[in-house]
Amino acid sequence: MSGTEDSERHFAVRESQGPAEVVLKARRAQPFFGRHPWVFAGAIHHVNAGSGQSLQAGSVVRLVSAEGRFIAWGLYNAQSRIVVRLYSWDQDAVPDAAFWQQRVRRAVELRRQLFPLQSADCGCRLIFSESDLLSGLTVDQYGSCLLVQFTSLALYQHRAAIIAALQSECQPAGIWLRTEKGMREAEGLEVVDGLLSGSEPPSPLFILEHGLQFGVDVRHGQKTGCYLDQRDNRIAVARYAAGARVLDAFCFSGGFGIAAAKLGGAKSVLGIDSSESALLLARENARLNGVAERCDYLHEDVRTALEGMVDEGRQFDLVILDPPRMARARSGIDRALNGYLRFNDLGVRVVRPGGILATCSCSGLVTRAEFMEVISETARQSGRDIQILEQHGQPPDHPISATCPESEYLKLVICRVV
Repeated sequence: MSGTEDSERHFAVRESQGPAEVVLKARRAQPFFGRHPWVFAGAIHHVNAGSGQSLQAGSVVRLVSAEGRFIAWGLYNAQSRIVVRLYSWDQDAVPDAAFWQQRVRRAVELRRQLFPLQSADCGCRLIFSESDLLSGLTVDQYGSCLLVQFTSLALYQHRAAIIAALQSECQPAGIWLRTEKGMREAEGLEVVDGLLSGSEPPSPLFILEHGLQFGVDVRHGQKTGCYLDQRDNRIAVARYAAGARVLDAFCFSGGFGIAAAKLGGAKSVLGIDSSESALLLARENARLNGVAERCDYLHEDVRTALEGMVDEGRQFDLVILDPPRMARARSGIDRALNGYLRFNDLGVRVVRPGGILATCSCSGLVTRAEFMEVISETARQSGRDIQILEQHGQPPDHPISATCPESEYLKLVICRVV
């Protein structure tokens, strides 16, 4: 978020008749009429608290222009940089229990078209925050278990209705709550991971993906337990793996490398990750898929490991770079771009001439154009010719909102390095 957005959180709160209103500054309404869901403090002129009401995190508010024209209904949280998250642009559709039920149902209907949700080994994203008009909510399904993550304190205050809607639509055996690091500072959200309803999920539980079986630790694994968004990208990369020596950097639970070995016919796979618990799961996943004899794993900081390989002159036929998100705020974009450049430079140096580099970014604040410029700069700095063969993004259970470009976050670029 920009410094202006961060520093302009203080605005007058007045009392008025009717529902609470958030009044925008003059000439600041266009993005919200355009259905962008985030209202930062810098756009707000003042707040009219409804008569006899005290505004709290989760209060339903009307967003209006400086001229008093209705724009949308949203949820209020003065502790967040996103002071109001917008959910309804229909003046008659006020967010209530029935409203949340309808939104959940609409999201689940899309996934029913894409996946066999009743299958015991189905893994997919049921709700993807802004893209499903449920800003601040992520829900993943792993078999009969749902994993729920709130990144908005305001929406968390409506959790009872949302959980009831999920139970009604999906009839899960259990619903587990996961929290994301930094939510206390960003949102004032203080929650502890745990069971919301039903029975605790087994650890691990298992999903099937393109004929591959993966164990998932939904209680302790990174993010929401599994990187479902790379499902189709693993197949795209595996097509380049026939007979290859593969390096899978930031391998987590082994997805890319195991797909390369079993589906692509890789000769060998070396996975690197700094998480020993992730590598334990990766080794078990390799065994489950019958490729353990071709998959080795190294517990080490990825940058340190790559630097050591460069010094040794070690090279691979296929190198996969899938680092964690590097930019969580706009102030961190430059640092993230420098980080991507460092990793891609190291990645190129360990690709044999004529080999393949598959490089990823999951930072939504880093645009595709900026990531492509990182690859161009990598070619300039390394003196290696880089040919872009394929570009991919996120799968359809992670849809992109046409009015919230920040919902497009995942980039995969498959390159030939000459």
